[in-house]
Formats: sequence, C-alpha cells, structure tokens
Amino acid sequence: MTASTAPRPRGRLSLYLDLIRWDRPAGWLLLLWPTLSALWLAAGGFPGWHLLAVFTAGTVLMRSAGCCVNDVADRGFDRHVKRTAQRPVTSGAVSVREALLLGAGLALVSFGLVLSTNTVTVLWSFGALAVTLLYPFAKRWVAMPQAVLGVAFSFGIPMAFTAQAVPLGASVAWLVLSNLLWVLAYDTEYAMVDRDDDLKIGMKTSAITLGAWDVPVVMACYLGCLLIWATVLWGQIPLWALALGLAGALAQVGWHFSLIRRRERAGCFQAFRANHWLGATLFAALVLGSWFG
Repeated sequence: MTASTAPRPRGRLSLYLDLIRWDRPAGWLLLLWPTLSALWLAAGGFPGWHLLAVFTAGTVLMRSAGCCVNDVADRGFDRHVKRTAQRPVTSGAVSVREALLLGAGLALVSFGLVLSTNTVTVLWSFGALAVTLLYPFAKRWVAMPQAVLGVAFSFGIPMAFTAQAVPLGASVAWLVLSNLLWVLAYDTEYAMVDRDDDLKIGMKTSAITLGAWDVPVVMACYLGCLLIWATVLWGQIPLWALALGLAGALAQVGWHFSLIRRRERAGCFQAFRANHWLGATLFAALVLGSWFG
C-alpha cells in the first residue's frame, strides 16, 4: 500500500462520535419515543419547550454515556464478535480512560439538565444512572439481560410524570410494562444477530435463553406491548387516532415477523434497526389525537 492510498489516522472527535454511535440514531430514538409519549400523556398535550428540550437532550446524552460504559465493559467480548470487533475501545483506538471520562462528562451534562426540573425527578435520575451502569454487567450473570435494559430504558416514563408533578398511578406502571415488553422484543432481535458469536464466548442473551421460542416470544412481546398501550390510551385520545396508531404498529410487527422468522443475521438486524419507526408511529398517533381530540 502506497502513502497516497494508506488510510489516514482518524481524529479524536471522529472516534468519540463513533464511540457514542452518533451515526446510528436508532438507539436513542428507541429511548426517546416512549419518553416523549409519557411527557404528552402527563401534560394532556404539549408539555412545553423546556421539558421537551430537557428530556430530548437528556435522552441523547444518557444513551451516549451508556455506549461508553457498555463498550468498556464488553471490550473483552466484543473483539470476538464480527459486528463489534472494530469499535473504538475494542480496537484500542480509544483508551478505557478516555471512554470513561467521555461517558462521565456526558452524564454530568445530562444531570445538569435534570437539575432544572424538580427534586423528585432528580432522585429518579440516580436510579436511572445506577441501572445504566449495571446493564453491561448483567449480560454475564442474567439469563435475560434484555429485561435489565428494559428497566433502564423505561426510567424516562415516570420521570416525565414527576417532572410535571403528576402523581405516579397505575397507568404509569402499565406504560413501563408496555415499554419493557417492547424492549424485550427489539433487543431479542438484536441478540439474534450475534447468537452464534455469543454462544462461543459465553455471553448470556434472551436469544440464547429462549432458543427455538425466540420468534414466538418476540411476537408475543410486541402484541402485549400494543395491547397495554391501547388499554392505557383508551378514552384519552380519539378512537380514530388510537386505531390509526395501532394499525400502523401492527403492520410493522407483521413485517418484523417476515424479517426474523428464518433467524438470518441480516433480517434480524434490519428488524432491530427499524424499531424506532414503531415507537414513532405510536407517538405520532398520540400527538395527533391530542391536537385534534
């Protein structure tokens, strides 16, 4: 290889952006849509620009911080997985210290945003941080670590209510359960991509634990998620908006089944990456219903 054709060394900013998956927004969108939905439900409509900005920016920042922690924790495993072998920390392009400092900085900025809300929401943010730090290590000990991720990805729901001083009732618990089922569905699809590699290195995932039941359980989780969503929103938005959102979501669930039923890597990965559209569909139906209801 000549000097003119040799790849140029990547700058630190480029590596850091790769570390936080800046070019792959699907991850933070999966976290954002249920959080924004909870904000709209708690407010009975538009929650105001301040909370919208705080929760949107906080979601992006905390997901990015979580990527830093995850890549540090998994660097020994990731080098054995085709899809993750070239991640910045795994490849050595970014040091463990750099990744942890970047993650801590992003988390601190996010915490600064939470401080602009209220005391109860600030207290909830400590729980969210604790589960975010716990999740990467759950993959070593928990048969269904996707459930731990589901808890981490659901903290924005009660926080959206507490930030508006709305009591946490049964509907909030049901929304959390609905989101937990959704996370189990899409993160099992994600785990199905790496199942062969994870079996070799001893990683625990729902795809491995479920075995031949992976596809039926994924479909059951999708349907359970949508059933709970419909029950919570019944009477809160016009029936036409609820029906429109559910029809769009169910069509996507059917498409996902066609992608994952053969358990091929490409199809499972495509299904996972497209999940944010399902969340966007439900959120759009909620917003339309609140505007025209």
